[in-house]
Order: sequence, then C-alpha cells, then structure tokens
Amino acid sequence: MDRHCARQERIRVPGAERQVTACLDDLTTAGTTASGHTDPADWAGLHPAGAVNPTGVPGIQIDGYFPDTSTTNTNHGWNHDAQFVLRLPDDWNGGLVVAGTPGNREQYANDFTVSDWALARGYAYAATDKGNTGLAFFKDGREPGDAIAEWNERVTQLTVAARSAARQRYRTAPRRTYVAGVSNGGYLVRWQLENRPWLYDGGIDWEGTLWRVRGDNLLAFLPPALRAYPQGDAEAMYAAGFARGSEFLWPYHHQVYWDLTQRIYREEIDPGYDGAAEAGTPYCTPGTPACDADYDYAARRPYGAVGKIALTGRIGKPLITLHGTLDSLLPISRSGDVYADMVGARRPFRYYRIEGGNHVDGLYAAHPDRIRPILPCFRSAFEALEGWVERRQSPPPSATLPRPAGGDLANGCQLGR
Repeated sequence: MDRHCARQERIRVPGAERQVTACLDDLTTAGTTASGHTDPADWAGLHPAGAVNPTGVPGIQIDGYFPDTSTTNTNHGWNHDAQFVLRLPDDWNGGLVVAGTPGNREQYANDFTVSDWALARGYAYAATDKGNTGLAFFKDGREPGDAIAEWNERVTQLTVAARSAARQRYRTAPRRTYVAGVSNGGYLVRWQLENRPWLYDGGIDWEGTLWRVRGDNLLAFLPPALRAYPQGDAEAMYAAGFARGSEFLWPYHHQVYWDLTQRIYREEIDPGYDGAAEAGTPYCTPGTPACDADYDYAARRPYGAVGKIALTGRIGKPLITLHGTLDSLLPISRSGDVYADMVGARRPFRYYRIEGGNHVDGLYAAHPDRIRPILPCFRSAFEALEGWVERRQSPPPSATLPRPAGGDLANGCQLGR
C-alpha cells in the first residue's frame, strides 16, 4: 500500500453521517478536477485569469456530510446538505485551515483560492457548504435568520471534527488552526473569531459580509442602489456607498448581483415583507408595490433575525481583513471600513484596503487595466498571519495598498511599502 494510503480507512470524522475516503496522488485542483474530487463550477469566477497555483500534493481526501434535514446540495448525488470536504496531505506541517464557502456555493468553492495554496504549504484543509446552498437557501430553518445562523454552527462543527480527524491521521493534534474565507466566508471568519476564538489561532477575512442589527448591512445599501442606478443618479449611488471610479462595474452588478442578493437575503431576514417582486421578475420599477428596491431596513426593523447573526467586532484572536476599494457588491465604505472601526485599535487586527480590488477576481480579465486581483494579497496576508501567530512578527501596519503600475498582478502583492 502506498504510504499516503496507510491508515486511511481508520480515520473517522466525528459526527459525520456519511463519509467516503480516497487516496489521491494530487489533492490540488489540478488533480481533483481530473479525478472528480472537486467541482470546477463551484469555484468558477472567483480567481483572476493568469493566477498560478501549486500542484502535486498527495494525500487523503474525505467527502461526507453531517446530519441535516435540508437537501439542496446535490454533489455526489447525495441530495443532502451539511456536506464537507477534508484533505490531509502526506507532508503535514502541523496546521489546519478551515473555510466556509462564499455566496451560496458548495463545499468546493474555495478549492482554487484557498485549498490548493494551503495544501502546498503543508496544511490540512477542511471546508463546509454551511448547511444550505443555492438561491433558495432561505427556505431552510424555522424562523427568520436561522439559515444564516446555521452557517456559523456548521463551521464550528467542522473545525472540531477536522481537528479530531487530523489527530487520527497524524497521531497528534494540529498545533495551529486558521480560519479563512471570502465574502460570506469572510463573515464566517469574523463570527468564529468573535464567538469561538478558542478554536483558532487566527484568521483571514477577504471582503466579509457585514451584519449589524443597527447600521450598515446589505439590506440598507442595496435598495438605494436598485433605485438610483436605473435612473442614472450617480450622486445617489455615491451616497449609498458605491465608490467614485467604480461606475464601470455598475452595469454588471446591476444585472447579476444587486437585485438577486437583496431579494434572497431579505427573504431570509424579513420574509414577511409584502413588497417583494414575484419570482422570475428580473427587475422592478422603483415605487411600485412589488419591488425590493423600496425596502426600508430602518423602518422594517427585522432586528430579531439579524441579532442571531450580527457581528460585534470583539475578536479574540488575530485577524487580517482585506477589502477592495472598488467592491461594487459590498462597498468598502459600508462594509470593510465599518468593521475595522468596530474592531478598533486595541485588538489584534490588520486591515488592508486593496486599491482597485473588486468583490470577485473573475472580472479582472475584462478590466485588467482597472481592477486589481485580491487573491495574491490574500496569500501575502496569510504569510503575514503565520509570522504574527507563530513568530510574533507584527504584520505591516493597516494601510491602503496602491495598485501597482505594472507587474504580474494576478500573482504578486506586497503588504508593506
């Protein structure tokens, strides 16, 4: 038996209702795409064209799911949510990286952006689908806010289980555990470090979604954008938080993101709102009864639901946050900047504003002269976090990182000047 296959059948993921173990010659996407142990559609559009990833990391992959009653995740034909993937490389550095997925994607969504790179550095890696997937995720749970609250529970559940599985594989527990994520995954990082800091040594938050009971959240700034953009009212867009210079991104985000994002999260947080447009209506006319553009968070006050998922800024372990200045889904002035103020100066925190960064790196190919990919900055931030936690080397001060005039932007980023 190959060395990296030894003991694989003895590994049990605690709490898993089902698990399937495979011995693979390459756990990175270069190998798992060919072997069927990832789903490229899950991570499509999240990384920049030209990004170079490591390959050739042999080890054990475990796919499975925890008990759950919802069935939106169809991977492996299981039709079962709370699916996870766990990767245990042969050459282990003693660490574990845990991730939750961005958007409403499934457990393989971070495979290119996080897993490949972490595995090549010797980390074990674990990711969860958060317990509900797809555009109708809000149908899960009994009460408003329950579906998103489950996301946090599933990350905690997987972290505990993955640490145990790593101990079985390597006969010693992980010496350090990091949590990382993009967008909704970044929100999960923040929540874990605020509420479960004893499970982790630090985290990387890449443009995390901000949820607050009062103040900024996406239900407060997306409706103004839905009203202002069709009217060509740029000043109202700026007032809603969208950055000057991001105008070239608005048509795409209007078509793809704003309306859909507003509706599905409003359905989760405030399903009783009767002004929602009927399913299948692509956009509505502001001022009509059937229009989420008219949603008024401050007037509706769905505070009970948001209270289940709200952030406080009270992190208990080192956190590095990255946010693009041209983010046209979660504008930096209403998201990253606000969370940085919530954390404050006395907690272990660094905040890097990436000039030219957008919410997803996939648009870099369409605008290589104006967008800066955040993926290489994520990797530099991870290295800085390692130094901070493991060698007590302070990362560069929080700063806005200027967009370089040249160079390989898809693969290089310096946090310090």
